[in-house]
Amino acid sequence: MPKVIMTFPEGKHKVLTMSYDDGRAADRKLVEIFNRHGIKGTFHINSGLLGTGDRIPGEEIAQLYTGHEISTHTLTHPTIARSPKEQIVEEIIEDRRNLEKIAGYTVRGLSYPNGSYNQLVKEMLPYLGIEYARTVNSTGNFSMPDDFLEWNPTCHHKRDLLRFAEEFVNLHKKQYLYMMYVWGHSYEFEDDLNWDLIEGFCRNIGNRSDIWYAANIEIVDYIKAFQNLKFSADSHFVFNPAAISVWLSVDNEIVEVKGGNQVHLVED
Repeated sequence: MPKVIMTFPEGKHKVLTMSYDDGRAADRKLVEIFNRHGIKGTFHINSGLLGTGDRIPGEEIAQLYTGHEISTHTLTHPTIARSPKEQIVEEIIEDRRNLEKIAGYTVRGLSYPNGSYNQLVKEMLPYLGIEYARTVNSTGNFSMPDDFLEWNPTCHHKRDLLRFAEEFVNLHKKQYLYMMYVWGHSYEFEDDLNWDLIEGFCRNIGNRSDIWYAANIEIVDYIKAFQNLKFSADSHFVFNPAAISVWLSVDNEIVEVKGGNQVHLVED
Protein backbone atom coordinates (compact mmCIF):
# COMPACT_ATOMS: atom_id res chain seq x y z
CA MET A 1 0.00 0.00 0.00
CA PRO A 2 1.42 3.46 -0.89
CA LYS A 3 2.08 6.04 1.78
CA VAL A 4 -0.54 8.75 1.12
CA ILE A 5 -0.82 12.00 3.08
CA MET A 6 -2.65 15.26 2.46
CA THR A 7 -0.78 18.38 1.45
CA PHE A 8 -2.01 21.89 0.84
CA PRO A 9 -2.41 23.09 -2.77
CA GLU A 10 0.58 22.44 -5.03
CA GLY A 11 2.18 20.26 -2.36
CA LYS A 12 2.70 23.07 0.15
CA HIS A 13 2.74 22.28 3.88
CA LYS A 14 2.16 25.77 5.34
CA VAL A 15 -0.91 28.01 5.24
CA LEU A 16 -1.36 31.60 6.44
CA THR A 17 -4.79 33.05 7.14
CA MET A 18 -5.82 36.40 8.63
CA SER A 19 -9.04 37.26 10.46
CA TYR A 20 -10.23 40.79 11.24
CA ASP A 21 -13.44 41.89 12.92
CA ASP A 22 -16.03 44.68 12.85
CA GLY A 23 -15.67 46.22 9.36
CA ARG A 24 -14.18 49.50 10.55
CA ALA A 25 -12.67 52.20 8.30
CA ALA A 26 -9.09 51.05 8.92
CA ASP A 27 -9.93 47.87 6.97
CA ARG A 28 -9.38 49.93 3.82
CA LYS A 29 -5.69 50.35 4.59
CA LEU A 30 -5.34 46.79 5.88
CA VAL A 31 -6.83 45.31 2.71
CA GLU A 32 -4.46 47.39 0.59
CA ILE A 33 -1.49 46.04 2.57
CA PHE A 34 -2.72 42.45 2.23
CA ASN A 35 -3.28 42.85 -1.50
CA ARG A 36 0.19 44.25 -2.04
CA HIS A 37 1.82 41.22 -0.43
CA GLY A 38 -0.46 38.47 -1.77
CA ILE A 39 -2.07 37.76 1.61
CA LYS A 40 -5.70 36.75 2.04
CA GLY A 41 -7.96 37.65 4.93
CA THR A 42 -11.42 36.98 6.28
CA PHE A 43 -13.37 40.03 7.42
CA HIS A 44 -16.15 39.46 9.95
CA ILE A 45 -18.84 42.11 9.70
CA ASN A 46 -21.89 43.22 11.72
CA SER A 47 -24.32 44.08 8.94
CA GLY A 48 -26.74 45.74 11.35
CA LEU A 49 -24.09 48.36 12.15
CA LEU A 50 -22.89 49.14 8.62
CA GLY A 51 -22.19 52.83 8.10
CA THR A 52 -22.50 53.76 11.78
CA GLY A 53 -19.58 55.63 13.31
CA ASP A 54 -16.50 54.77 11.28
CA ARG A 55 -17.88 51.45 10.03
CA ILE A 56 -17.70 50.92 6.30
CA PRO A 57 -21.03 51.50 4.50
CA GLY A 58 -22.79 48.60 2.82
CA GLU A 59 -22.35 49.90 -0.72
CA GLU A 60 -18.55 49.73 -0.34
CA ILE A 61 -18.28 46.25 1.16
CA ALA A 62 -18.31 44.02 -1.94
CA GLN A 63 -15.65 45.94 -3.86
CA LEU A 64 -13.39 46.56 -0.86
CA TYR A 65 -13.14 42.90 0.12
CA THR A 66 -12.82 41.48 -3.39
CA GLY A 67 -10.41 38.53 -3.23
CA HIS A 68 -10.97 38.12 0.49
CA GLU A 69 -13.80 36.51 2.47
CA ILE A 70 -16.80 38.31 3.96
CA SER A 71 -18.02 36.49 7.05
CA THR A 72 -20.54 36.97 9.84
CA HIS A 73 -19.90 38.58 13.22
CA THR A 74 -23.63 38.68 14.15
CA LEU A 75 -26.04 41.45 13.25
CA THR A 76 -25.39 43.79 16.20
CA HIS A 77 -22.45 42.27 18.16
CA PRO A 78 -24.21 40.94 21.30
CA THR A 79 -22.65 38.64 23.88
CA ILE A 80 -24.38 35.60 22.44
CA ALA A 81 -23.57 33.15 25.25
CA ARG A 82 -25.92 35.29 27.38
CA SER A 83 -28.60 35.62 24.71
CA PRO A 84 -31.81 33.59 24.29
CA LYS A 85 -31.87 31.06 21.46
CA GLU A 86 -34.31 33.17 19.46
CA GLN A 87 -31.91 36.11 19.51
CA ILE A 88 -28.94 33.94 18.54
CA VAL A 89 -30.87 32.66 15.52
CA GLU A 90 -31.86 36.15 14.41
CA GLU A 91 -28.41 37.66 14.98
CA ILE A 92 -26.70 35.05 12.81
CA ILE A 93 -29.33 34.41 10.13
CA GLU A 94 -30.06 38.09 9.54
CA ASP A 95 -26.36 38.87 9.35
CA ARG A 96 -25.91 36.07 6.83
CA ARG A 97 -28.90 37.23 4.79
CA ASN A 98 -27.68 40.83 4.64
CA LEU A 99 -24.09 39.95 3.84
CA GLU A 100 -25.06 37.45 1.16
CA LYS A 101 -27.04 40.13 -0.66
CA ILE A 102 -23.92 42.29 -0.61
CA ALA A 103 -21.31 39.62 -1.33
CA GLY A 104 -23.25 37.57 -3.87
CA TYR A 105 -22.12 34.25 -2.39
CA THR A 106 -23.05 32.01 0.52
CA VAL A 107 -21.63 33.28 3.81
CA ARG A 108 -20.67 30.31 6.00
CA GLY A 109 -18.28 31.58 8.66
CA LEU A 110 -18.47 33.41 11.99
CA SER A 111 -16.21 35.03 14.52
CA TYR A 112 -17.75 34.98 17.98
CA PRO A 113 -18.66 38.57 19.02
CA ASN A 114 -16.86 39.55 22.22
CA GLY A 115 -15.33 36.07 22.03
CA SER A 116 -18.60 34.80 23.47
CA TYR A 117 -19.82 31.23 22.90
CA ASN A 118 -20.80 28.07 24.73
CA GLN A 119 -21.76 24.50 23.85
CA LEU A 120 -25.35 25.45 23.03
CA VAL A 121 -24.20 28.12 20.57
CA LYS A 122 -21.81 25.65 18.93
CA GLU A 123 -24.56 23.06 18.57
CA MET A 124 -26.86 25.60 16.92
CA LEU A 125 -24.38 26.82 14.31
CA PRO A 126 -24.65 23.99 11.74
CA TYR A 127 -28.42 24.52 11.61
CA LEU A 128 -27.78 28.20 10.88
CA GLY A 129 -25.48 27.44 7.94
CA ILE A 130 -22.26 28.19 9.82
CA GLU A 131 -19.35 25.85 9.08
CA TYR A 132 -16.62 27.45 11.18
CA ALA A 133 -16.39 29.91 14.06
CA ARG A 134 -13.28 31.66 15.35
CA THR A 135 -12.59 32.21 19.03
CA VAL A 136 -10.22 34.73 20.65
CA ASN A 137 -8.28 31.99 22.45
CA SER A 138 -4.78 32.15 20.99
CA THR A 139 -2.83 28.90 21.00
CA GLY A 140 0.68 30.21 20.37
CA ASN A 141 1.27 27.35 17.93
CA PHE A 142 0.76 26.44 14.28
CA SER A 143 -1.48 23.38 14.64
CA MET A 144 -4.53 22.61 12.53
CA PRO A 145 -7.90 22.82 14.35
CA ASP A 146 -9.68 19.74 15.66
CA ASP A 147 -13.00 21.58 15.77
CA PHE A 148 -13.81 24.24 13.18
CA LEU A 149 -16.67 25.54 15.36
CA GLU A 150 -14.11 26.32 18.04
CA TRP A 151 -11.28 27.49 15.82
CA ASN A 152 -8.52 28.92 17.98
CA PRO A 153 -6.07 31.28 16.24
CA THR A 154 -2.31 31.29 16.63
CA CYS A 155 -2.12 34.82 17.97
CA HIS A 156 -3.56 38.31 18.09
CA HIS A 157 -1.34 40.65 16.11
CA LYS A 158 -0.34 42.37 19.39
CA ARG A 159 1.17 39.15 20.72
CA ASP A 160 4.70 38.54 19.41
CA LEU A 161 3.57 38.74 15.80
CA LEU A 162 7.01 39.11 14.24
CA ARG A 163 8.49 36.33 16.38
CA PHE A 164 5.73 33.96 15.31
CA ALA A 165 6.23 35.01 11.69
CA GLU A 166 9.95 34.22 11.84
CA GLU A 167 9.27 30.81 13.36
CA PHE A 168 6.62 30.08 10.74
CA VAL A 169 8.81 31.08 7.80
CA ASN A 170 11.58 28.78 9.07
CA LEU A 171 9.39 25.67 9.46
CA HIS A 172 10.61 23.01 7.07
CA LYS A 173 9.51 19.52 8.22
CA LYS A 174 7.11 18.45 5.51
CA GLN A 175 5.69 15.52 7.49
CA TYR A 176 3.56 18.12 9.28
CA LEU A 177 0.96 20.67 8.15
CA TYR A 178 1.37 24.10 9.71
CA MET A 179 -1.16 26.94 9.95
CA MET A 180 -0.45 30.48 11.13
CA TYR A 181 -3.74 32.18 11.99
CA VAL A 182 -3.64 35.86 13.00
CA TRP A 183 -6.64 37.81 14.29
CA GLY A 184 -7.40 41.32 15.45
CA HIS A 185 -9.14 44.60 14.59
CA SER A 186 -7.71 46.95 11.98
CA TYR A 187 -8.56 50.02 14.07
CA GLU A 188 -6.00 48.84 16.65
CA PHE A 189 -3.22 49.82 14.26
CA GLU A 190 -4.68 53.35 14.22
CA ASP A 191 -5.08 53.44 18.00
CA ASP A 192 -1.59 52.06 18.67
CA LEU A 193 0.11 54.05 15.89
CA ASN A 194 1.84 50.89 14.65
CA TRP A 195 0.88 50.27 11.04
CA ASP A 196 4.56 49.48 10.60
CA LEU A 197 3.94 46.25 12.55
CA ILE A 198 1.54 44.75 10.02
CA GLU A 199 3.49 46.27 7.10
CA GLY A 200 6.67 44.56 8.30
CA PHE A 201 4.85 41.30 8.95
CA CYS A 202 3.29 41.19 5.49
CA ARG A 203 6.51 42.21 3.78
CA ASN A 204 8.38 39.38 5.51
CA ILE A 205 5.80 36.62 5.19
CA GLY A 206 3.98 37.53 1.96
CA ASN A 207 4.56 36.38 -1.63
CA ARG A 208 6.45 33.21 -0.67
CA SER A 209 6.31 30.16 -2.88
CA ASP A 210 6.12 27.66 0.00
CA ILE A 211 3.10 29.22 1.76
CA TRP A 212 -0.55 28.86 0.80
CA TYR A 213 -2.39 32.16 1.41
CA ALA A 214 -6.04 31.39 2.14
CA ALA A 215 -9.20 32.86 3.59
CA ASN A 216 -10.75 30.95 6.50
CA ILE A 217 -13.44 29.28 4.38
CA GLU A 218 -10.91 28.09 1.80
CA ILE A 219 -9.13 26.10 4.50
CA VAL A 220 -12.41 24.60 5.70
CA ASP A 221 -13.43 23.65 2.16
CA TYR A 222 -10.05 22.13 1.39
CA ILE A 223 -9.95 19.98 4.54
CA LYS A 224 -13.51 18.78 3.89
CA ALA A 225 -12.65 17.98 0.28
CA PHE A 226 -9.74 15.83 1.44
CA GLN A 227 -11.90 14.09 4.04
CA ASN A 228 -14.47 13.30 1.33
CA LEU A 229 -12.02 11.68 -1.07
CA LYS A 230 -13.03 8.13 -1.99
CA PHE A 231 -9.96 5.89 -1.79
CA SER A 232 -9.87 2.31 -2.96
CA ALA A 233 -9.27 -0.23 -0.19
CA ASP A 234 -5.61 -0.57 -1.18
CA SER A 235 -5.20 3.21 -1.83
CA HIS A 236 -4.14 2.48 -5.42
CA PHE A 237 -6.69 4.96 -6.80
CA VAL A 238 -8.92 7.73 -5.50
CA PHE A 239 -12.02 9.61 -6.67
CA ASN A 240 -12.58 13.27 -5.80
CA PRO A 241 -16.32 14.14 -5.77
CA ALA A 242 -15.63 17.78 -4.84
CA ALA A 243 -15.41 20.72 -7.23
CA ILE A 244 -11.90 21.70 -6.11
CA SER A 245 -8.57 19.93 -6.52
CA VAL A 246 -6.90 18.17 -3.61
CA TRP A 247 -3.15 17.55 -3.55
CA LEU A 248 -1.61 14.43 -2.04
CA SER A 249 1.87 13.21 -1.30
CA VAL A 250 2.07 9.64 -2.61
CA ASP A 251 5.34 7.98 -1.63
CA ASN A 252 6.82 11.50 -1.49
CA GLU A 253 5.56 12.45 -4.96
CA ILE A 254 2.99 15.27 -5.23
CA VAL A 255 -0.22 14.30 -7.03
CA GLU A 256 -3.12 16.60 -7.89
CA VAL A 257 -6.56 15.00 -7.73
CA LYS A 258 -8.81 17.32 -9.69
CA GLY A 259 -12.46 17.78 -8.81
CA GLY A 260 -14.73 15.17 -10.35
CA ASN A 261 -11.81 12.96 -11.35
CA GLN A 262 -10.52 9.52 -10.45
CA VAL A 263 -6.73 9.23 -10.29
CA HIS A 264 -4.51 6.15 -10.15
CA LEU A 265 -1.93 6.65 -7.43
CA VAL A 266 0.01 3.44 -8.10
CA GLU A 267 0.70 1.67 -11.36
CA ASP A 268 -0.93 -1.77 -11.21
